[in-house]
This record gives sequence, structure tokens and C-alpha cells, in this order.
Amino acid sequence: MTDSVQPADLGFFSILAASGSLSAAARELGLTPAAVSKRLAQMEKRAGVPLVNRTTRRMMLTPEGEVYIEHARRILDEIDALGELLGGAQKHPTGLLRVNATLGFGRSHIAPCISRFVALYPQVSVQLQLSVTPPPLTDDTFDVCIRFGAPPDARVVARRLAPNRRLLCASPSYLGRHGTPATPHDLAAHNCIGIRQGDEAYGIWRLSSGRGASRRTETIRINGNLTTNDGEIAVKWALDGHGILMRAEWDIQEHLADGRLVVVLPDYETPEADIYAVYAQRHQLSNRIRAFVDFLAAELGS
Repeated sequence: MTDSVQPADLGFFSILAASGSLSAAARELGLTPAAVSKRLAQMEKRAGVPLVNRTTRRMMLTPEGEVYIEHARRILDEIDALGELLGGAQKHPTGLLRVNATLGFGRSHIAPCISRFVALYPQVSVQLQLSVTPPPLTDDTFDVCIRFGAPPDARVVARRLAPNRRLLCASPSYLGRHGTPATPHDLAAHNCIGIRQGDEAYGIWRLSSGRGASRRTETIRINGNLTTNDGEIAVKWALDGHGILMRAEWDIQEHLADGRLVVVLPDYETPEADIYAVYAQRHQLSNRIRAFVDFLAAELGS
């Protein structure tokens, strides 16, 4: 380690980059904004290059800052893994665990799982961030990301936690007024509730039927007067009788059970939406990550 980079700087800069602003980093570190700014300036002086572009409201990493944080997080992960191996942490996971999940599923299912996990492993500290759009697979901000559908990327580990289906559904009152579609193309005549989330193509529903050589997929462009980026809001609109919705079974199962929503076009399948825990390959030896993913698989699988 040269004088341009000091070991203590790695953790400081990792927190700073994740916080998004000097003031947020100061709150996280228990320092004043002035102290954080001074320490950052000292780091940049030693490095000989600016690491952060500052504005009045936010900050952005410079290209050199991006290189710095990439290596810093990798080094910190390796230090944690070494500590676990040497400290006999196989029985007692410890350390910080950074988790990302989608808004609705994270709030309803992942947060309660985390509550039970830290009760079992109180030496693990968990930071949960919920977001509409999943972070890029190459983003090192999080240790574990919970996603729907297996990511097509060999650079990450994707462990299937639980099965999940996307279903078309509507309230009995809506179907009573507008009729029940018998084929996918009948959806064009219905009010369909749209959800803009992630990189999924908005306004396009794909429904498949048949098996083997006879399997076919139909692409339907939907229309409707209600759109949101929040899945819970979309479900509430469907419950209020405003239209037909495509939503993960995990999010609507209680409403299907009590009859407030019913499945539409049950013989057709929508794109796979199984629940996965995604993490970097270098985290496979991390005891706390392995323990957390095993715990999620047991909780969600049951």
C-alpha cells in the first residue's frame, strides 16, 4: 500500500460513495460535513487526482473515483472474507450486509425476513435499500440483490429462492361490467393497468400456450388509462375494479384467495418471474452472505 492510499481510507470512501452526498455520509459516519469534506480533500491530495465532483446538493464520482471505489470494495470484501475464515465465523456470521430489493416485494417479504435473520444472527448489521429499478449487475454498492427472473449474466451468482408466476387478474366487478377475455387478443378491448418498472418493455404483454413444437407466444400491446411505477398502487386499482393487471403471484395471492381478484386467461403463461438472490462470484466464500441467502431460501421456499 503506497502513501497515496491509506487502509482507513477504503472504508471511509466506500461509505461516502454509497451515501451520495457529503451530508449523508457525515450522518452515517457520525461526523460533521466539514470533517468529511476535510478528510476527502486529504485523500484527494494524497492520490493526486480529484475523486469526487461536488455540487450544492449531490456529488458524483470522477472516473478516478470510480476506479478507486471498485478496488476499495473488492479489498474490503476480501478482508471481511479473510476475517471470517480466520475467526471461525462459520458458526456465527458477522459484519455488514447490504441488500437491495424492489419496493413492494422488499417491503412485504424481504424486510420481515431480515427482521427474523438479525434476531438469529445479531452480530450481522443489515442495510436494506428498496428501489423501483434494480441496480446494474456490475454495481458493487450491494452485497445481495433480490430479483425477479434469472439474470443473463455469468459474472454473477444467481440462486433461485422460490418459484413465482406472473398472473393476469381483475376484480369480479370489472369482469362483470366488461366481460371476461377468452383469448389474448381480447385484451385489446379492455382497460389494462400498466406498470413501468426496470428495463421491462412497457405496454407489452407476452402470453404463451402449448408445449414443445406446438408452443406459441403472442405479443399484446395493451391500452389503459392508468399507469404507475408502484406495484402496490396497481394492485389497489385492480381491486377497485379499474381494469386487468399482470402481477406476480406473491403480490396478489391473498386477494386471489379471498376472491377479490380472479385469474384471467389461466391457460396462458407469462414470462418467468422466479425469485433469485444475486451476488458477485467473489462473495461465494462470505459466510454472512451465504447464511443470509440460505435463510431467505428456507423462509421464502416454505
